[in-house]
Amino acid sequence: MVPAELAAWMQDRQVRIEAVLEGLLPSPSVEPCRLHEAMRYAVLGGGKRMRPLLAYAAGEAASAPRALVDASAAAVELIHAYSLVHDDLPCMDDDTLRRGKPTVHVQYDEPTALLVGDALQSLAFQVLAQSSAEAGVRADLVGRLATAAGSRGMAGGQAVDLAAQGRTLELAELEFMHAHKTGALIRAAVLMGARCGEPLAPDALRGLARFAGFAGLAFQVVDDVLDATASTATLGKTAGKDASDGKPTYVSVLGVEGARRFAAGMLADALDGLGPLGEAGGRLAALGRYIVNREF
Repeated sequence: MVPAELAAWMQDRQVRIEAVLEGLLPSPSVEPCRLHEAMRYAVLGGGKRMRPLLAYAAGEAASAPRALVDASAAAVELIHAYSLVHDDLPCMDDDTLRRGKPTVHVQYDEPTALLVGDALQSLAFQVLAQSSAEAGVRADLVGRLATAAGSRGMAGGQAVDLAAQGRTLELAELEFMHAHKTGALIRAAVLMGARCGEPLAPDALRGLARFAGFAGLAFQVVDDVLDATASTATLGKTAGKDASDGKPTYVSVLGVEGARRFAAGMLADALDGLGPLGEAGGRLAALGRYIVNREF
């Protein structure tokens, strides 16, 4: 069960980011209407918003004004949403269900889904470029997100994932894949949120990066466990699909209980990174525990 104080904080930030995204996405009444409608369909009304939550929590740790973190939180979520739209396409993971509703290419069509992903990616960088942050901060945020989303981050990890289908990977290979595919964007969310605040001491910044790296991997380990153990109704996406597609996962390498122990170890390493932040890292620590103990 999520502690009441954390649950209230999460709900407040989830409502906030939903309103921010609602205001940033083009209206479906503006041409091209169908594309704009599909973009909103892909982004609004679903998801845990874990990346924005981490951005807001890191912003708090660095005493950043919440309004200044909004752009980073939204930009990271737009990149994440684009990645899900493309990931679900027939040429990738070929899935028909996402967040409890038909995937974008099913609800609309494949060309529209491709364009939705393209447009959401572009919008993410537009949001950062037009944010109220100081020019040097804006440039740094754009660079961080671009690296996290590109061939040295999420896209590169997806390429490794596609090439690995039907193969058995060693644990180190699996970690490399998910440090890029999943971890890079989570790490970016944390570091971008912190960049919106006061400069952190070098040891605190290193610790924050350590937390983000281990938390990102732990998130994927738990995802693999849930894919193997939870229902489609609980997940809002097709359960058991990784195994049916012959994908290497932490469960296929370590087993369910082994993967759970591995996630717990990563949580301990992540929390250790927050030491230099002291009490300021409390919210991030709570989210780290939530990531590992969540049920969907």
